[in-house]
Order: sequence, then C-alpha cells, then structure tokens
Amino acid sequence: MVVTTLPLPTMLSLSERQVRLKPLVVIVGPTAVGKSLIAIDVAKRFNTEILTADSRQVYRGMDIGTDKPSIAARQTIPHQLIDLVDPDQSFNAGLFRHYAAAAIERLYQHRRLPLVVGGTGLYVRTLLQGLCEAPPADPTVRDQLREEAAGAQGLDRLYARLATVDPVTAAKLHPRDTSKIIRALEVYQLSGLPMSEFQARHGFAERPFSSLVIGLNRDREQLYRRIEERIDSQLTNGLIDETKGLLERGYPRDSAAMKGLGYRQVAAYLAEECDRTEMVRRFKRDTRRFAKRQMTWFRGQPSITWFLLAESEPAEQTADRVSHVIERFLAALDQQLESTTS
Repeated sequence: MVVTTLPLPTMLSLSERQVRLKPLVVIVGPTAVGKSLIAIDVAKRFNTEILTADSRQVYRGMDIGTDKPSIAARQTIPHQLIDLVDPDQSFNAGLFRHYAAAAIERLYQHRRLPLVVGGTGLYVRTLLQGLCEAPPADPTVRDQLREEAAGAQGLDRLYARLATVDPVTAAKLHPRDTSKIIRALEVYQLSGLPMSEFQARHGFAERPFSSLVIGLNRDREQLYRRIEERIDSQLTNGLIDETKGLLERGYPRDSAAMKGLGYRQVAAYLAEECDRTEMVRRFKRDTRRFAKRQMTWFRGQPSITWFLLAESEPAEQTADRVSHVIERFLAALDQQLESTTS
C-alpha cells in the first residue's frame, strides 16, 4: 500500500458527532517490528494516549523482558493497560477487555481518539469482536491440568487429548501453547462441549466500535535481525538480573508470567540447565517462531490495512503514512454521519 506523504494537521479532539460512532484505531504487528516508536509519534499528532494490548506488559516488575516503554516515553505519552497485576496473578482476554473498555470510554468523554497498540491478537479480537460465552476459569480444574502438563510428556498427552475431544481447536494451536491447551480442555471438562463450538456459536460478530486496524510488518530477514538486536540489548541491560530477582521473590518458573519469552530461557540458564550461549540461541529461536505465529494470526484477521516498512524508513515517515490513513478514516466517518442525517 502506497500512501502519499502530505502536511498533516494536528487532530486535537474528535467532534461530538464522531464520538457517537465510537471510532477506534488499532496498530498491530509482530514483536520488534517497531510499533511502539511509531505509535508514540501518532499519539502525539492526535493528542491522545496509547492503550497497550500486550499480554506480558500487564505484569508488574517485568519490564526488560516484556520491552515495556521507558519512563521517558510514558512521560511523553501516557501508556495505559500496563502494570495491572503481579506476576503470580492470572490475567486473560476478558479482563483486558474490561480494562480497555473503561479506558476507551474515558477517552471518549474527553473527545480523544483511542489508540490501541500491541501484538496480542486475542486481546485485539476480543476488544473488537467480543468474547464467546465459554465457562469461566475454574481454579481446581486448571491446577489439575497444569500439574498434569508439568509431568514428563504431560503437555504432549494434553494436546493429544484435546485433538480427540476438540480437533478444530487443536488444529489452531501450537502443540507447546500450554495456556491455550489447558483453557480448551478446561472448557471441555466443565461443559462437555468443545471450545470451538462456543466460538462458532458466538461468531465474534460483535462490533462495538467503528474500528480501523493498521498492521505493520517488515521483510523477514530485517525483522529477525531486529529481534536478535533487541534480545542482545535486553540481556545487556539487565534481563538476567530481572529474572533472578523475580525468582528470588518467589514467582515460580511454571507460572504464566514466568513462562513468557526471555524469562523462560533465562530461568533455565540460572538453573544451570544450559549455558549462556545455548540460552541466547533458544531465546532468539523461540522469539522468531513467536513472531511467525503472530503474523499467521494477524493474516487470518479481516480488514487490516498493512504497511510494509523499509529498513531505511524513519519512524516519523511511517507515522506520517499511518496518520494520513487515520485522517481518511475519520473523514469517512464524517461522510457517514452526513449521509445518515441528510
């Protein structure tokens, strides 16, 4: 997609008419693509805040490994929906939707354009299309499944069980995606129905917002190089000490938070299960695989306006292009309002 760069007016606030249509802009893309820097520039132009859609940045005290925005960045542009829970507390897409809806409504009250930015596709879909009415989490069932998964070949057995009772869901999941496998089996044990049936009934047809979803991507080799450079920076800037501190505070390695990228690999290194070279290799390999899964998810979602970023393109130029698409989106909302009132 080619967008001509033109002088951009500053959008200080939404009109009262525009607020009635609940406009919402979402910027998605794989890890390390450069979403944060570009989003900060866009947020400045529209005088708004960033609502973070990241399943790892919700955890307090996990800063380096989740690549949270710096204090300076947060002082420049407010970032919401980070540091919501401690690493031993559970968090899910339903809770994210609850917090995000409140933040969005507050922005509408001030006639600001909500800007959601992140790489957790499930959170974005839940916000834009709703959440199916599957049974809520049951701590007893979930703990039982987690204990089973922790055993030798336990996760393989759980995945095989899921493939038997819910082959549709199993086909969509990575065989090592512990949390989603456990959730799907939990739903089946509690209801006797597969997760895929609940999702089919729901259809994800809710449309609470007039949304524009913008996707950022890069050439694979360029993206992988950025991933490796970011990992090198995280390790240089204290990820090992951060992980050690979390473990010393009693957060277990098998918790959802500590099984995130970076923390999982560093924890294995600290436990002397591998040397530093092997830890770095696994960290980079697993992050590349994660980025690939992210893009597979996003490509399966309809109506995303994609930008392929060149290596030489400054973030400011990308923000120009993105901002002009947003301007056209808001102008189209104005035309829609005029047509309905004429």
